[in-house]
Amino acid sequence: MMASSPDFIASGGTALRGEIRVAGDKSISHRSVMLGSIAEGVTEIEGFLEGEDSLATLAAFRAMGVRIDRPSPGRVTVHGVGLHGLQAPAGDLDLGNSGTSMRLLAGLLAGQSFATRLVGDASLTRRPMARVAEPLRLMGAQIDTAPGGRPPLEIHGAAALKGIEYRMPVASAQVKSALLLAGLYAQGTTRVIEPAPTRDHTERMLAGFGYPLRREGALAELQGGGRLQGAALQVPADISSAAFFLVAASIAPGSDLLLRGVGINPTRTGVIGILRAMGASIEILAERESGGEPVADLRVRGAALRGIVIPEELVPLAIDEFPVLFVAAACADGETLLRGAEELRVKESDRIEVMARGLRALGVELETYPDGIRIRGGASLAPARIDSGGDHRIAMAFCVASLRATGPIVIGDCANVATSFPGFRALAGSVGLQVDEQPPADSEPL
Repeated sequence: MMASSPDFIASGGTALRGEIRVAGDKSISHRSVMLGSIAEGVTEIEGFLEGEDSLATLAAFRAMGVRIDRPSPGRVTVHGVGLHGLQAPAGDLDLGNSGTSMRLLAGLLAGQSFATRLVGDASLTRRPMARVAEPLRLMGAQIDTAPGGRPPLEIHGAAALKGIEYRMPVASAQVKSALLLAGLYAQGTTRVIEPAPTRDHTERMLAGFGYPLRREGALAELQGGGRLQGAALQVPADISSAAFFLVAASIAPGSDLLLRGVGINPTRTGVIGILRAMGASIEILAERESGGEPVADLRVRGAALRGIVIPEELVPLAIDEFPVLFVAAACADGETLLRGAEELRVKESDRIEVMARGLRALGVELETYPDGIRIRGGASLAPARIDSGGDHRIAMAFCVASLRATGPIVIGDCANVATSFPGFRALAGSVGLQVDEQPPADSEPL
């Protein structure tokens, strides 16, 4: 564990009560800067996530000559340079911990006239990029990876891209988005066919920027060579961030919590469907639209959860929320079974293995599989010291678990919480979940 990475001490609490708005949606924040940069005219973004991942995307486009102003927190003004106005950066584009930035940029940069090199931190350097590089090569892109298809990515310029029809072997919004972004620069038609639905923020936002795109069932299709026009965008609150509070209020008896302005895009609401199937009390209130995305307020109250077999069709719609859903399963009555989620093993950490190790330290009985986990819930959780594996979502999930633990949970290696949810500890404390920070301990976590 790096000496500079703090520990969290999660002391739990009682009932969660109040009204909050969680951080802006990270997926939409990334895409708003990317598309605003290659649009013509000015794009005004409200609710931008001021986290390290989103800021890495912003910095990359500044390095390619795009003027981006930040007049106040959460507000970003992008002065677009058009589809062919990006400039060669002076050096590597360092994307930190952001796999979304790297995969989407691989597509967008594949059709540029200049070469780029995409690098990241130690965690990102372990993540697979061949799933993006290989279909982009079918379009004519010249991309080199490190051994094993890992970063850094070397994207050679001046490639003449051609549209292809690509049937994705595994559902992945990031791969789909990379191909559609490359398709903007390709000659002819780019068609992407998904094996299962994934988040569709790229398709919605392309339409919001005035770019023609056809969607029909599992198909997304566009023609290269069009134009994007700058737009005004409101980023909804991130349902992946809201998920921690949905589970926290569900497992803490007597809770009554209102989450304002949460994005409820149907390709992202698997967490709500899974929790409701487990018996959670979640109301969807004041449904409306913001920037082409459906938004609502969510009211969640404490409930007695029960174990379920998670429907495989919901897995791609909740892939980022499973760490905290595992905590819900540990607090539910009976067994919860997840299969078809092999994607979890190649996130910021191997989320199946790291969560399993932490849950076992809390006294939870479970079995793991290559593509999932079986969790036997219902037992009280023991205090323990946990290693988050440097994974922000795992760190926050075990903070939530402290609500049902018999003593504090110490979570090591929590620096990356800032990548997805700046202000998490303060917001948690405002509704009754106590999480303190301390310098890293000398001893290694279990």
